[in-house]
Amino acid sequence: MKEATGELNMTVVTVVAIAAVAAFFYAFVWPSIKVNILNSTKCSNAYNCKCTGKTCKCTYLDDTQKETEVTCPNNADMENK
Repeated sequence: MKEATGELNMTVVTVVAIAAVAAFFYAFVWPSIKVNILNSTKCSNAYNCKCTGKTCKCTYLDDTQKETEVTCPNNADMENK
């Protein structure tokens, strides 16, 4: 009976540890990943870029077809758009 209780305790500890790691990822890591993905998408669809230094101010059409300004990293091909 003691062995079965020990197995159950280790299972509970494992499940709680996995839940804690998942909660940490979802609360702290995922938001920054999501923002980076959205910004990359906006920059890849941007046009009319004006670059100074390491950044470019570009125009981007959002979901409502409204022009929005977005700041993108200065890539060599961004200047030619």
